[in-house]
Amino acid sequence: MKKDKKLLKNGKRIDGRGIGDLREMEAEAGVLERADGSGYFRMGDTEAIAAVFGPRELHPKHKQKPQRGILQCRYNLAPFSVEDRKRPGPSRRAKEIGKVAEGALSSTVFLEEFPTATIDVYMEVITADAGTRCVALNAGAIALADAGIPMKGIISACAAGKIEDTPVLDLKGEEDQGGQVDLPIAMNADTGEVTLLQMDGMTNIEEMDEMLELAIKGCEKVAKKQREALMKTF
Repeated sequence: MKKDKKLLKNGKRIDGRGIGDLREMEAEAGVLERADGSGYFRMGDTEAIAAVFGPRELHPKHKQKPQRGILQCRYNLAPFSVEDRKRPGPSRRAKEIGKVAEGALSSTVFLEEFPTATIDVYMEVITADAGTRCVALNAGAIALADAGIPMKGIISACAAGKIEDTPVLDLKGEEDQGGQVDLPIAMNADTGEVTLLQMDGMTNIEEMDEMLELAIKGCEKVAKKQREALMKTF
């Protein structure tokens, strides 16, 4: 992207969206036959697929918890998901995002129902154009529900950000690269509980509030899309 290219002009972004508009979304449940549950989610040109296996006995046994199960997440960018082919296997960043995803998703699962067990969530980003952790989380949440895992509600994720000193919702690739702030969140739309909040960049309290408000509204729309996908499997 050229340095002088405007990301925002007359209230419109480079792809024609308004400041509070999400990219086009697509969601599907039950996309993998050999998983206990699976899900697919796309936002714009970013898409991810997720598979859930379990609950099943956790090995090695010394990792087991007698009072509750555990949820383990593996997040990965497929080598072909980006323009410059990446080295196969999870990077350090991918492992960190996997740990963050574990916290975001496990907060809604009734893990006390599965002592000594594990629920494994595998999230693979197959096309990357900003917002990969949010899209992967959305696919992972669909997969958990598709597996019949008892939960308090579905976890939905979306990012807000700041471009040219203006808070906006759901950055795409060029906006992420040329923007000032990226603020991904995940929340339980049923309870309003925020289960993930990260920020990259600098902002002030007023802009932070605006971005949070945008992201929360975005998560509510994502949750609606996830539920629609799950309803089609019944």
